[in-house]
Amino acid sequence: MPYIDKRTRSYLNTSMDINGPGELNYMLTKICKLYIEKFGESYKTYNDVVGALESCKLELYRRKVVPYEEMKMEQNGDVY
Repeated sequence: MPYIDKRTRSYLNTSMDINGPGELNYMLTKICKLYIEKFGESYKTYNDVVGALESCKLELYRRKVVPYEEMKMEQNGDVY
């Protein structure tokens, strides 16, 4: 859980100026919380949120992380 101070929370509630992983976690948690509040607590709603987060993670990994790692492997040599 992203336990950040109240001043930072207040700032992030009006800005997208995220400064670090805790603040990123806070913003993602806030979006998920809003979705759950809108659609209500149920297995389906939680499944929607977890599924969306997982799909987002996988797409980020596929589109950004893999090409970056391949570039670094080319630059620095393969470990295997």
